[in-house]
Amino acid sequence: METTTDGTWDSLPVKLNERILQTIDELKFTHMTPVQVTGSGKTLAFVIPIIELLLKREEKLKKMQVGALVVTPTRELALQISEVMEKFIQKFPQFTQILLIGGTNPIEDVEKFKDQGANIVIATPGRLEDMFRRKSDGLDLASSVKSLDVLVLDEADRLLDMGFEASLNTILGYLPKQRRTGLFSATQTQELEKLVRAGLRNPVRITVKEKGVAATSSQKTPARLSNYYTICRSENKFNSLVTFLRQHKHEKNLVFFSTCACVEFYGRALETLVKKVTVHCIHGKMKNKRNKIFADFRALKSGILVCTDVMARGIDIPDVNWVLQYDPPSSASAFVHRCGRTARIGNQGNALVFLLPMEESYVNFLAINQKCPLQKMPPVSDVVDVLPKVKAMCLADRAMFDRSMRAFVSYVQAYAKHECSLIFRIKDLDFSSLARGFALLRLPKMPELRGKTFPDFIETTIDTETIRYKDKSRQKQRKKMLAELKDKIPFPKKHFIKNEAWSKQKTKKNRRKKMSAKRKHDEGSDVEDEDMNELLDDTRLLKKLKKGQISEEDFEKQITSKPKSKHKTGGPSHDSSVGEDVEANM
Repeated sequence: METTTDGTWDSLPVKLNERILQTIDELKFTHMTPVQVTGSGKTLAFVIPIIELLLKREEKLKKMQVGALVVTPTRELALQISEVMEKFIQKFPQFTQILLIGGTNPIEDVEKFKDQGANIVIATPGRLEDMFRRKSDGLDLASSVKSLDVLVLDEADRLLDMGFEASLNTILGYLPKQRRTGLFSATQTQELEKLVRAGLRNPVRITVKEKGVAATSSQKTPARLSNYYTICRSENKFNSLVTFLRQHKHEKNLVFFSTCACVEFYGRALETLVKKVTVHCIHGKMKNKRNKIFADFRALKSGILVCTDVMARGIDIPDVNWVLQYDPPSSASAFVHRCGRTARIGNQGNALVFLLPMEESYVNFLAINQKCPLQKMPPVSDVVDVLPKVKAMCLADRAMFDRSMRAFVSYVQAYAKHECSLIFRIKDLDFSSLARGFALLRLPKMPELRGKTFPDFIETTIDTETIRYKDKSRQKQRKKMLAELKDKIPFPKKHFIKNEAWSKQKTKKNRRKKMSAKRKHDEGSDVEDEDMNELLDDTRLLKKLKKGQISEEDFEKQITSKPKSKHKTGGPSHDSSVGEDVEANM
């Protein structure tokens, strides 16, 4: 590997344990690396101190005593940390570790803990919080952590970004106050500062800087990473991606999409379109499969992993050749983290982001904001149009059709929430071109498209309601559901449901007015019979409109052609206000 600094392990002021140095040598970390560069082995920055501190304990840890706890935001990252920890503690049989993550049966975790014990716990917040509540199952984790020496919150900023703040506060409540705590974070957010103030005593901030030439370098990404961008229209994007992957099918590639629904849709399409290549899909909404998929892909020599940003931070996958960003991430910092899945620990790697023509200014933004320069790559050559095949897949299976619609909707919604809203503006999107790029058979009904026409998009002539599921059980379930709906609605639906609801509201309102007018009349008020008759006439007309006995046009004519009564107040007459409301709501 490339030597990135002159610091040797022997040069440390405090000598490391010999068995730790042996493991470091076996992992081929001949020199210390600058940890702020992605892919530099940051896990060692807390794994080594954990073992050193546990070795220095006066009272040795018993089977059920936890000396160190590492909390990290994703299962994949926890699994990776556990693998690194295992390599070190193989030489220290007195220590045991346990991995507590979602996607497995919690009772199995409880039984494993009770049977084997654990001195080092590596966990995701949700599962760890659950384990603290398993006293009724025979696990008293709250008692086990009383002996805790070290707490590590890895990717601490992302732990808070992902909404784990409540879980973290619960977990911190179980831990002893006298402990060493390490917060490892790429960025210092306000939420992180609050956590530092609330959860740490005598905090010390360690900021890593490089000496000499490295200090003047403006680049945040690894030196051996070749970072590219290419420009293509929405409808050509997927064709370009498929052609690129076919040209690099013997390599190991990560493809990032902005949403889980896009991963589901495009991932299935790639499985069919890129032949003789293993394609895996992984995203945050997957529950039980993620651990196995991650492990399987890591073991591959070549293949494609289609994923969301769940794979963007800290994950170490060996020998990734290309990181392809089909969609730019929602935040600029995530861009750097995505790129960092390749060119790790001094190895060569490549990254490519696909941008739409109006997004090219993002390149300058990244260079200034993230110190991440990009080179322009010419358009992918020999591109083949695969979208007709994707359309055929949607026509052949309703599950694929459903995925295409969900993917389109989720992409538009994610685009609208992009952090760089001055560059990624939803009003600049060419929805017709975008819909063709998603191989849509028809456009979905969604607020962003309401009131717009798209003459450049040609919908399929086939009634999409007739598309069947390939899965026979799903098709049977759908058929049953449609039959139940038909039984519940014996007559055809009216298309003006909103108007009907409005009419109901108006009828009730006028009924109240009528009753009020009657009361006033009975009490000898100055409401004249003419006013009363006019109000009753209006109510009758509204009832007819509601029942569909007259059209909206007839209603308008009859309301506006009636002579206005002379009210004592100077405000508008009742019938003119009704006419205005009808126009506004139709």
